Amino acid sequence: MAAGTGPSGGGGPGMDARLGQETARWLRWDKNPLTLESVKQLIAEGNKEELQKCFGARMEFGTAGLRGAMGAGISCMNDLTIIQTTQGFCRYLEKQFSDLKQRGVVISYDARAHPASGGNSRRFARLAATTFISQGIPVYLFSDITPTPFVPYTVSHLKLCAGIMITASHNPKQDNGYKVYWDNGAQIISPHDKGISQAIEENLEPWPQAWDDSVINGSPLFHDPSASINKDYFEDLKKYCFHRAVNRETKVKFVHTSVHGVGHSFVQSAFKAFDFVPPEAVPEQKDPDPEFPTVRYPNPEEGKGVLTLSFALADKSTAKIVLANDPDADRLAVAEKQDSGEWRVFSGNELGALLGWWLFTSWKEKNQDHSALKDTYMLSSTVSSKILQAIALKEGFHFEETLTGFKWMGNRAKQLIDQGKNVLFAFEEAIGYMCCPFVLDKDGVSAAVISAELASFLATKNLSLSQQLKAIYVEYGYHITKASYFICHDQGTIKKLFENLRNYDGKNNYPKACGKFEISGIRDLTTGYDDSQPDKKAVLPTSKSSQMITFTFANGGVATIRTSGTEPKIKYYSELCAPPGNSDPDQLKKELNELVSAIEEHFFQPQKYNLQPKGE
Repeated sequence: MAAGTGPSGGGGPGMDARLGQETARWLRWDKNPLTLESVKQLIAEGNKEELQKCFGARMEFGTAGLRGAMGAGISCMNDLTIIQTTQGFCRYLEKQFSDLKQRGVVISYDARAHPASGGNSRRFARLAATTFISQGIPVYLFSDITPTPFVPYTVSHLKLCAGIMITASHNPKQDNGYKVYWDNGAQIISPHDKGISQAIEENLEPWPQAWDDSVINGSPLFHDPSASINKDYFEDLKKYCFHRAVNRETKVKFVHTSVHGVGHSFVQSAFKAFDFVPPEAVPEQKDPDPEFPTVRYPNPEEGKGVLTLSFALADKSTAKIVLANDPDADRLAVAEKQDSGEWRVFSGNELGALLGWWLFTSWKEKNQDHSALKDTYMLSSTVSSKILQAIALKEGFHFEETLTGFKWMGNRAKQLIDQGKNVLFAFEEAIGYMCCPFVLDKDGVSAAVISAELASFLATKNLSLSQQLKAIYVEYGYHITKASYFICHDQGTIKKLFENLRNYDGKNNYPKACGKFEISGIRDLTTGYDDSQPDKKAVLPTSKSSQMITFTFANGGVATIRTSGTEPKIKYYSELCAPPGNSDPDQLKKELNELVSAIEEHFFQPQKYNLQPKGE
């Protein structure tokens, strides 16, 4: 569920009056000359359609905060909506924390910018800081761009009340976002999103000093944590370096891309902290550029298209491994050159298996006492591979699954840590990894250097990442996964598709088969139904505002279909798990492909619903 994405208001006679009211307030309150002028122009032209787009509905504040296009109006990210959002958040925090004025908040930002509307992440961060400082609340505002994980790290490290990161992660270049962390160092979960949302509505009019960001300069409440956090983060990271001597001597070469985002200097520092020679950076992509000129989508999850320049540089410099961060450096993709000369990009689930195995193996070497296993945990989200569960069963530690998204894993990890448990690792298939629990969120910087150490260690045993992955599957059972999505911009169509699955052959009947594949279990986390439970009630929390159904098949396959909280996508995730021993992976892949084709044909019905398939 997550970040509000754009407007969804309908027409009607009351619409014009409301539109008039919203635009009138905008003209009174907006002090950004570019957005103000563009609204005035739309009014002068009588361009109702565009005005409706900009003012039809306010961006919804969800558990992932806000995410939307930069531009004018209440449906977009701009100076005024940032001020309004921060005023609401500030009032909500005042209610929740009596010591807010002692502890304060941290704010950071990526390098996004939208010259046409004058919006950029740094300016949004300064306006947010102004709001808090005007109310006597200390603000730790970074003086330069940082990775997203530096915000949750700072919240925990300095024991602050909250954190704000201005970023749209790997969204298209016109987007920006406002991501919020609670005092436990994890992303917010319900009901905080509702409380903040309501407080925003109650504090729409900008406060007297809202637009004057010069109040920050010289304020005793203003702190720049950049130098100290940079030092402390990399000191903490050193504790996860297990083979310093190997790193110093390694012949394995790495190429790194930050895909025009914030990651470059931070990954260089992480490599130094582990005594590595820093990776070679893709020159065209190493400096932040809000235009993302060399890629169609700045998202390493999209696969080889984003990595073309990395592969070319690696081939030239004979590097075997490519490490790619997304623009806010909280995600990581890894690719390895195979003996055939082909590049293999590991899926999020495959890298999750490798990192999980590695962190457990490294921990076990240091902790010979087996009684510690009963307090040791790994987590992954319910749409991610169950490989960690297979490893946990065999090795004797605990595995838990959570709802989709790191907000759930971060919050659960914090609960476990507070109970004295040891959380070794958490991951989600969307290339997000929490390798060091001092950040209770996904962190692409620590994951990059830990992946590098894993590759270097394996090289001393003459093993590649691909070979080790195969060894993991032979030992713990093959877990073959396939995930993709369809694009659909119409909420009504999405609702119809899911209602069809809930009333498949008559009212209130879920499907009993998908093509030739028999269904043995169904869990619907929108309605709270789970036929594997004695009382038919799901154990994981349910959410009526997002769609999510999981089908278990008689052949050992599992498939989940869900809506995205931040993009106009209907996603599916499928997995076929085999017991340990030498299964035939090619046969499993063939069977999974057949299952996925059946799901696309019978459950998605792309022709009927006019869905657009994922384009490479």
